[in-house]
Amino acid sequence: MKDALPDLVAQFIVRHGLFRKERVEAALFELDAYGCVMKTDKIFNPGDTVMLDLIMDMPFDKIRAEGITGLITERRKHCSNFFYSIDFVDLTSDGGSGLEDKLRRIREVLSKKQSLKSRRSPGSMSGFRQMA
Repeated sequence: MKDALPDLVAQFIVRHGLFRKERVEAALFELDAYGCVMKTDKIFNPGDTVMLDLIMDMPFDKIRAEGITGLITERRKHCSNFFYSIDFVDLTSDGGSGLEDKLRRIREVLSKKQSLKSRRSPGSMSGFRQMA
């Protein structure tokens, strides 16, 4: 599996009984305009819905896309965790162009970070040595 996306986490609330709630933070492994892949030890079933807050926390800025409704479409077990494929549901329903803009901004920053990271990877140094 690929590495987790840098500086990006998903937060959601899991209910335990009637009065107890737990706020869970999970790593994201993929993100596009239609959904994401999340890794957590919490158990969901395909067809379940989850309310996500996507938080990109960087030293100079914090981008938060809150209240995203996601539909669990697939579950894969990996050791003691699960990878969940989540489709975003109805981003435009709650006057959501602001939410779409925040998600677009998160994807833009992620693509820039990943392109910088790939330029600095050890494999790219061998190309420079061959040129010299």
